[in-house]
Amino acid sequence: MMNVLYIEDEQGLAKIVADSLLYKGYKVSHFTNATEALGSFNAEKPDIIVLDIMMPETDGFTLASKIRETDLKIPIIFVTARTQTKDVVHGFEIGANDYLKKPFSIDELIVRMNFQLKLRNPDLIKRDMIGKYFADFKNQRLILDDKYIRLSYRESELLKKLFENKNSILKRKEILEEFWDYESFFTGRSLDVFISRLRAHLKEDPTVSIVNVRGAGYMLIIRPGE
Repeated sequence: MMNVLYIEDEQGLAKIVADSLLYKGYKVSHFTNATEALGSFNAEKPDIIVLDIMMPETDGFTLASKIRETDLKIPIIFVTARTQTKDVVHGFEIGANDYLKKPFSIDELIVRMNFQLKLRNPDLIKRDMIGKYFADFKNQRLILDDKYIRLSYRESELLKKLFENKNSILKRKEILEEFWDYESFFTGRSLDVFISRLRAHLKEDPTVSIVNVRGAGYMLIIRPGE
């Protein structure tokens, strides 16, 4: 479970964000001031920091600078209403990894968090790459550059199964038994619809294809990029 250090003095917003992250499976340590947050950082060593800039006593820029004195690697994401270019530039100059302007969606925050967490571990990025797409199976998304594609639960699980068996045939009967419980004309047609949806999601990368092997099943083929 990833541990998020979240610093936000606006209680209403903080509760929404913290509850949403908890629901998505993250551990959240929330603080409203820099002093307590810095103590928690030193004691717990979280995996990522989500940090407001405008806070009482000590602002987020100062807190981030203090953290960077001892830790150059932990991802720091600023979330703030300060949108002037000079603030954004200053945030990156002191070591921020990302800068998210308020108001923001929880989905966008989670995508940015996950991207930074994966960057910290290149082996995980390589493991979960489908061509040019990063497969975030935990949150049922495909990420391509700065865009993300939401997947339904069944789409995500089916793509994960194909990915685990990439470049080899995944039998149609096996798919139907695992995801639809039984085989019939209607469940077979439903599988075809889901395969078509996945093909549409992956269409931006010509090195990736889902091939129908007649009489056998489907194969996710990932060819080396040019």
